[in-house]
Amino acid sequence: MTSSKPRNAGDAAGAPGSAAEFRAARDFLLAHREDWQAAYEGFAWPRPAEFNWALDWFDAVAEGNGRTALWIAEEDGSGVRLSFDDLRRRSNRVANWLRGQGVRAGDRILVMLGNQAELWETALAAMKLRAVVIPATPLLGTADLADRVERGRVSHVLVRAEDRGKFADVPGSYTRIAVGDRTGEEPGEGERGGEYGGEREGEREGEYGGEREGGGTWISYAGANHADDTFTPDGPTRADDPLLLYFTSGTTARPKLVEHTHVSYPVGHLTTMYWIGLRPGDVHLNISSPGWAKHAWSSLFAPWNAEATVFVHNYTRFDPARLMAEMDRAGVTSFCAPPTVWRMLIQADLGGLRTPPREAVAAGEPLNPEVIETVRRAWGVTIRDGFGQTETTVQIANPPGQPLKVGSMGRPSPGFSVVLLDPGTGEPAAEGEIALDLSASPVGVMTGYAGDPERTAEVMAGGYYRTGDIGSRDADGYITYVGRGDDVFKSSDYKVSPFELESALLEHEAVAEAAVVPAPDPLRLSVPKAYVVLAEGWEPGPGTAKALFAHSRAVLAPYKRIRRLEFAELPKTVSGKIRRIELRERTARGGGDEYREEDHR
Repeated sequence: MTSSKPRNAGDAAGAPGSAAEFRAARDFLLAHREDWQAAYEGFAWPRPAEFNWALDWFDAVAEGNGRTALWIAEEDGSGVRLSFDDLRRRSNRVANWLRGQGVRAGDRILVMLGNQAELWETALAAMKLRAVVIPATPLLGTADLADRVERGRVSHVLVRAEDRGKFADVPGSYTRIAVGDRTGEEPGEGERGGEYGGEREGEREGEYGGEREGGGTWISYAGANHADDTFTPDGPTRADDPLLLYFTSGTTARPKLVEHTHVSYPVGHLTTMYWIGLRPGDVHLNISSPGWAKHAWSSLFAPWNAEATVFVHNYTRFDPARLMAEMDRAGVTSFCAPPTVWRMLIQADLGGLRTPPREAVAAGEPLNPEVIETVRRAWGVTIRDGFGQTETTVQIANPPGQPLKVGSMGRPSPGFSVVLLDPGTGEPAAEGEIALDLSASPVGVMTGYAGDPERTAEVMAGGYYRTGDIGSRDADGYITYVGRGDDVFKSSDYKVSPFELESALLEHEAVAEAAVVPAPDPLRLSVPKAYVVLAEGWEPGPGTAKALFAHSRAVLAPYKRIRRLEFAELPKTVSGKIRRIELRERTARGGGDEYREEDHR
């Protein structure tokens, strides 16, 4: 039997007891999955001095394990299913092959792949090599990639073959590795588990060798098929060794470079596993694009911490009916999606899902109460919100089995001490900036912003990690999201939360999406202006504007009412988050086909 050697307690891969300590913490959370009080009071972070999640945890679980770890369903009906042991052996091959291409501990690899098996293989292989991964979405263009290669000090890039051309004008002496197109090459219904093995058309070993497309010679990833599947680490993995460097989505400024370690995300995402409510043997579907932190949260660490199956449905255009059919076919038991997807789902017939998931969660942005209620009526399942950032794991959440307050993000996750800091005084308050008390040494927090000590010092000032988000806490300890610190604004000297107003608008059947920003006003300083994306069947015009203004007057206090309205698509980051900064700038400039409340009573 092949294996990764040496491994487990006391060897070069991990410190004595590191895997056992991790498992004990994991099992404690599983045992208290519906008892938040006991979990919060009794949980202690594992704090190994040395730990390599891929070797000490994944491989230990995977060896000889034929259960499905990864199931990818393609739009054309094809797909692939790989067992835990398949991925253990395959990632060993990839690690050995990458080592042969010059990848060393500490090297930075920019990985730009879609939802394909090579993405998971490479993630595990890089961990085993102690290389540092910079995840990137295939949606990035040349300018973004040049910034990442330069600021990320990239030594190697590993990308889809069709994306090679994007690197033609990206300077650097990095190794170029291309993953060939396997469209239509994987088996369909009744997919086999097992190795890819052999050669595939379009990615024979050395096919790209000598080609200069993309500014240099490209090496074919297919060579990894022929590498040894027994892997030996070249040294111990320190807990504080860097593992991941994430460029943030840049909703308000230039993307920051967030650094995580071999502990902060792999171990930190025990809280994400707890929030989702994952159990061994579950089939978990997470709607998230590779390249963003949420993909690592919920398509890698959290499900495999729980020994669950990662299920992926690839599609080019979102089709709610097809998605629900795939969920039924795969037997999805837990489902995580961003609010944008949930809002699209409720526009469809939710009754198309014959067997709803046991667990349903949302993350990325706050979820509006109207969406939660619609899904509850259709599926009998309550979507549970949670809060975290690229810089952290899940800080605040509604775990399974707990009383829910619609609109609230829930209570602090086990292992986190959450404080709300008054923006003026910096003192704890009932409403203020959401912050983590660092004196409790929470594991699931970044080490800082790579190459930016000033910004790191700013967000870690005074012994707190400061999120930049505003929240309010009620008497029961539940925290409700108010908004980004730079999104909240004043109107007639009243503080206005865009999220609250957006949630109110979404209660109207005409509204599919909405974003609220301040519009200059000579009397009130500013008034709320809404940018609205209409639901199917509604047309922009004075009649729809009048209906929405009437709805606003009916459900909002006078100082919160929508006073300006414009029908328009919402600018978003490549990760799908609304760029309110663009809308604020657009509003400040004036113009556009704007409706005013005083003209439509």
